[in-house]
Amino acid sequence: MLFAEISIFDIISQATYGALAGAALWGLYSATVVWARVNQKRFKSEDEQDVFMDDVEQMLNVGDFEGIAEYSDGDNRAIPQIIEMAMHHRELGYKRARQFVLDRFQRDVMSDLEYRLSWVSTVIKSAPMIGLFGTVFGMMGAFKTLATSESVEPSLLAGDINVALRTTACGLAIAIPLMILVANVNIKIAKMEDLVGSGLARFMTQYKEALAKWPNGGPASPSASAAEPVETVMQSPPS
Repeated sequence: MLFAEISIFDIISQATYGALAGAALWGLYSATVVWARVNQKRFKSEDEQDVFMDDVEQMLNVGDFEGIAEYSDGDNRAIPQIIEMAMHHRELGYKRARQFVLDRFQRDVMSDLEYRLSWVSTVIKSAPMIGLFGTVFGMMGAFKTLATSESVEPSLLAGDINVALRTTACGLAIAIPLMILVANVNIKIAKMEDLVGSGLARFMTQYKEALAKWPNGGPASPSASAAEPVETVMQSPPS
């Protein structure tokens, strides 16, 4: 009896509310993940990044590649991760190591952000459409009420029209704040790219010079230290 009293229009209107709630939660979750990830991957200020880069340059000047790798290890920000990868792949040479770290940054950081933002954009586009879907069925319910009743009670008609208008309003209420949030996230991503780009350009210049000056690492490098005894033996006069 209970199911007999529920019309298809009631079921669809409730399903529309559920779909709108799910879209809103997923869009908010994806936007929050992007926001947090951007904050995780960038330095808080350019001055903070400059302090880090000054320390790296001092070690590059003496060829302490292993020290730089240890200094960058465990830091989840983009620049330290790129520098650590460059240190571990310096045997590839400057050009190949540079291309390798840039590809990894694009794949591991930027592609993930673009993937998450694409979901938010999908929610922004689909939420009003879901609301419009509810509007259509609400109006169909209103016309059904008009067609099947000799004397229409205003409360029944108002209920169907209420569903029609409310679903559209919910769809717009989901899409508009997410559009503003995505605009702010895109600004943060652009700032992160500018900051990473300036730091990367500075590092790559010093990195190229350090590889040319210290192909096997500087005096502090384990590879250079291991080569010293062999060189001493070769230069010692025969007994």
